[in-house]
Amino acid sequence: LLESFSMATSYAVLVVAEKPSIASAIALALSTKDNPFTTRGGSLPVHELERTYEGKLTKFKVTSVIGHVYSIDFHGRFQSWDTEPGLLFDADIVKKESNPKARVCHHLSSESKECNEVQLFLDCDREGENICFEVLDCIKLRSPARVRRAKFSAVTPAAILEAMKNLGTPNENESKAVDARQELDLRTGVAFTRYQTRFFQGRYGNLDSALISYGPCQTPTLGFVVDRHINIMEHVPETYYALRVEVKKSGVVVPLLWERGRVFDQQVCAAFALNVSSVKSLRVVSVSSKRQKRSRPTGLNTVAMLKIASAQLGMGPHHAMQVAERLYIQGYLSYPRTESTGYPPGFDLRGTVASLRRHPMYGAFASALLESSRGPNPRAGHDAGDHPPITPCASATAEELGGGD
Repeated sequence: LLESFSMATSYAVLVVAEKPSIASAIALALSTKDNPFTTRGGSLPVHELERTYEGKLTKFKVTSVIGHVYSIDFHGRFQSWDTEPGLLFDADIVKKESNPKARVCHHLSSESKECNEVQLFLDCDREGENICFEVLDCIKLRSPARVRRAKFSAVTPAAILEAMKNLGTPNENESKAVDARQELDLRTGVAFTRYQTRFFQGRYGNLDSALISYGPCQTPTLGFVVDRHINIMEHVPETYYALRVEVKKSGVVVPLLWERGRVFDQQVCAAFALNVSSVKSLRVVSVSSKRQKRSRPTGLNTVAMLKIASAQLGMGPHHAMQVAERLYIQGYLSYPRTESTGYPPGFDLRGTVASLRRHPMYGAFASALLESSRGPNPRAGHDAGDHPPITPCASATAEELGGGD
């Protein structure tokens, strides 16, 4: 019996996700009520199940990494701060495991030995593409080996199963672009950090110069912050005066706007206030109206989402991205890192809106939108080709999510 079972499932697939939570979601999508998955514990759990794949019964092993498998650093002899910073631009670089205690590479190597195929369900951006090749450096597939890349923008059963129907190959050029960026960040970051830390040490008594770090992103951003701080400190406030007048009509209080807006002479403003305070009634002499038209919105990209989160919810960008990524992993939101404001051809907008019809707060609006003659019809935006705009994938109330998400 054991031999016949082994023969029936001789083909095995290793599925690798970027986080353990996404691996769990993939295993759940691939399993059924009659054919559930089992889980082997550990720092990186492995979910196992059997299902038909390409016409044959196949064993699936679903596991994950925890972000990048490898990181880069300078060779040991360049670790000393006594090394001339300029030498770091040509110094030897070594690749090492990002988290040696997790033994991610050993885990992938061990789990891949009995597999014929690996399916890479890493995030669909350049960093995810780079992690694909890090995973490939660790695994050892049985021959003939197959390497497949899954492209998905939401962690929902439908999106995962659709990705499995359209598997491709990882993009080595995008991975190499990340390698180049990592090397540039390391060389410039360490060289300039050591240089400017040495330069400023002991020069200014009130400056904490134990470590003055440099980064290709953080340093220009710091420049913007400093410029803004200088502008604020150099601003000389000037007192101004304005009239605030209200009238009441049929019990309704109507605020009035002063045509002059403001003045900087208190006596002038006081004279106007005296004239107004003596008036007991007003007469409307003319009425003008203007019709304004608001354009339909485009799809929501990451920058627009962060602006709205800040302006409407008072959330900082870091907190907003944390919440968005958590909703993405839970299957409520599409991938939150995208430059696209236009939906690709064939995107199922009606299906997306239909999934929101039962929401207690905006379900009625969703239904009305579906029943209108134009239906869901956002303004044409830019399709960057990375991911569609940020889109709800499932309906959820505040009580269901919890934690303020």
